[in-house]
Amino acid sequence: MHVPPTATPQEQATSRQKKQLPVCLVSADEEFLELVAIEVEPWCRVTRRDEYDGLAQWAQRQDAVSAIVLDIDTQGKDPLGGLRVLKELRRLNGNLTLISVSRAASRSVEKLALETGADAHFRAPVDVGELRTVLVEFLHQRVEAARRNQALEASRFQDFVGSSEPMRHVYDAIRQVAGSNVNVLIRGESGTGKELAARAIVTLSNRSEKSFVRLNCAALPESLIESELFGSERGAFTGATESRPGQIELADGGTLFLDEIATLAVDLQTKLLRVLEDRQVKRLGGRTYRRIDFRLICATHQPLEEMVRAGRFREDLYYRVNVVPIHLPPLRERKGDIPLLCRHFLQVHCAANASGLKYLNEEALSALEEHTWPGNVRELDNLIQRMTVTVKGDEIGATDVAPRILAQSATAQEAILVPPQGCDFDDEIQQLEIALLTTALHRSNGSKAAAARLLHLDAQRMKYLCRKYSL
Repeated sequence: MHVPPTATPQEQATSRQKKQLPVCLVSADEEFLELVAIEVEPWCRVTRRDEYDGLAQWAQRQDAVSAIVLDIDTQGKDPLGGLRVLKELRRLNGNLTLISVSRAASRSVEKLALETGADAHFRAPVDVGELRTVLVEFLHQRVEAARRNQALEASRFQDFVGSSEPMRHVYDAIRQVAGSNVNVLIRGESGTGKELAARAIVTLSNRSEKSFVRLNCAALPESLIESELFGSERGAFTGATESRPGQIELADGGTLFLDEIATLAVDLQTKLLRVLEDRQVKRLGGRTYRRIDFRLICATHQPLEEMVRAGRFREDLYYRVNVVPIHLPPLRERKGDIPLLCRHFLQVHCAANASGLKYLNEEALSALEEHTWPGNVRELDNLIQRMTVTVKGDEIGATDVAPRILAQSATAQEAILVPPQGCDFDDEIQQLEIALLTTALHRSNGSKAAAARLLHLDAQRMKYLCRKYSL
């Protein structure tokens, strides 16, 4: 008689969540089905099936099943029927937990099952207690992954990711200003997402279906930016072989986003101010004014107030563009969003590179949370993109993080010095001594006396250590 299973502490802690997750047991062996069902029913909602027919189609239905324990021993004439069903299940659902079972003693069957798509494989006689533990652990991972995905989705606002208090203030400000036509000035360090904020305002505005014209004032030389902004008539300057509208005209009816507006020369600031006051624009070399209707959103990381006092930015233009300011916080002020951002960027870049979804272990994530991020979210995005390409396995560890970030992280240093699996203390000390001695000898061109002085060792001990390690 089978004794009902006793839950581990982890299983007890998560049983309420797991109870809601449906599990399907598939086998023609009724005794096996009964034993496994008794073992897992306290934690899962169990469905039993005694054949493969229609299994893949049934499992494809939304929320039909979270895990399948599949007996892959042959049913029918096809000797590989169980493996074919396993392969089809994995093809239809990459997130489904699949555990295969076989009475074949050959390890080649286990290898085939794992290569085909099984997350785990058991050979008869099956320890149903161990099977239950493995199954519940996979379901625990599924629950945690779903929770993290829900947290990530809940943190999204337009193209932003983050649920920290500073970002909630940003979202509120964007919602409040989106429905109006007032000019907005977005402030923030480089890499904080100023263009994302501008896009969010436009998306939520009544101009969302109209043109959204973007111009980075710092990206063009002063000789070109005037014609780019205001347009030009044919013959207005050398090379102007045809008339062309400027970005202000192209934004008529929609929104004009001027990034890095602080880089505009003072004379261009004067012309822009006149456009904002009169709501009409004249092209370079032109004689007529064209009436326009556009909303202006500007962005800068420069201290405009100081520039106004220094005479490098017009005060009247400052008040025109700074009707409603929105400040984007640097990443170092919203470190609680780093895990969400990492998960988002991992999803994006793993999908773009057609690789399996990777994850950051605790040491790597701690190292990223301790970094000051001078490049803000853009720097984090670039780092995650690089690691999705360079890290071979699914797990990204502390040693995979850029050295300049590790240098700032006490957690990462600890993980490197003493890895999770532990280390041999005597061996590590020996390797450290060899490294110090080798480096000192190299710097002193092989002179043991000079190397001893570098290491603050007496001559006798230096000779002893060199003999000890055959240096």
